[in-house]
Amino acid sequence: MNRSQLHRRYRALLSPFNTSQIHRKNPWISAFFSFSFPGFGNLLQHRYAKAFTLISWEIFINSHAKINTGIMYSLQGQFARAKETLNPNWLMIYVSIYMFGIWDSYRSTVEINKLYTLADREDAPIKPMAMSVWDINFLNKRVPWVAAAWSLLAPGLGHLYLHKVLPGFFLFGWTIAIMYFSHIPLAMIYTASGEFLQAKEVLDMQWTLYLPSIYCFVFYDAYVSAVEYNKLFEKELSKHLRTNYQDPGFRMPRSQEG
Repeated sequence: MNRSQLHRRYRALLSPFNTSQIHRKNPWISAFFSFSFPGFGNLLQHRYAKAFTLISWEIFINSHAKINTGIMYSLQGQFARAKETLNPNWLMIYVSIYMFGIWDSYRSTVEINKLYTLADREDAPIKPMAMSVWDINFLNKRVPWVAAAWSLLAPGLGHLYLHKVLPGFFLFGWTIAIMYFSHIPLAMIYTASGEFLQAKEVLDMQWTLYLPSIYCFVFYDAYVSAVEYNKLFEKELSKHLRTNYQDPGFRMPRSQEG
């Protein structure tokens, strides 16, 4: 039997469009990001199908229920206006999915941490490169602060730097859409012109309030992902050197006598 078939758990899998990896995480951090934006906790776990669905659902139903606008009025102490703004039909649907996202991200992180412990002890080989006609992905060292800086410039760019193509384009696309509907580019033009009152009036706060959670998440995720990918690179190289640096059957050369 092929030795590779004996391995039950793997720490990472490279594809041309992404590097999926499990590593130890704090469950409370996953729960916190799901609390700030449903789906982000699952995105930390590289569970993209669930994450993309929950993130898109959050934007859709939050916009219909006007939750961000209600939060803004509540923070200003205008509780009656906040109550009038909220749409109860959408709000009641929102609550159950919101609570599920927090619970599921915490639970999944605990289970994945257990899987990682077993996978790390098993020390299965990691394929360091993946190629297709569309793209090439490979393990190498990356600078965490560069990934974080690109993420602050535009969410998604730091993930593209790390070759996390799927989440990178997903985050970049939604950020562009949110900035468009919130009228942030126009507000920036008014601000640069010194027309601060117009800049304030033009902003749509229902859409603008998505951005603080997005920026905090992409900064954290890009930095941590770069650190963990660097560790993965070192583990793969260590495994390769331990396995292939010197074959146990290698015959040492002997000096010829006389």
